[in-house]
Amino acid sequence: MDTDPTSAYIQFEDQETITGLEPVLGGKLTEKAVWVDEAACIGCKYCVHVASNTFIVDEDYGRSRAIRQDGDSLDTIQEAIDTCPVDCIHWTDFENLEKLDKSLNRDCFQSLGKLPKFSKH
Repeated sequence: MDTDPTSAYIQFEDQETITGLEPVLGGKLTEKAVWVDEAACIGCKYCVHVASNTFIVDEDYGRSRAIRQDGDSLDTIQEAIDTCPVDCIHWTDFENLEKLDKSLNRDCFQSLGKLPKFSKH
């Protein structure tokens, strides 16, 4: 088995599909991905305080978003999921991430914590 990280990454890049079981994803076998339903998020930032390497709050909309699947341990991510007061953070299959992200219509989001943008005309 080849343990060179560069060759492992090259093999990973050459794959057509990502299953989430690739060791190059954080060095561990991962079966699930974390996803935030931004339409339901209220911007409380609890998840960011618990798992700051996994979640951020979007500057434009004030809603949480998962930016790294391997940013924190699975226990820490689960703790962040458990602290969410509106249950908008979910475990999902890696294959569903792109479809779920495309299902969000961020153009319809009203900014949380900022005044809405108004046209001057």
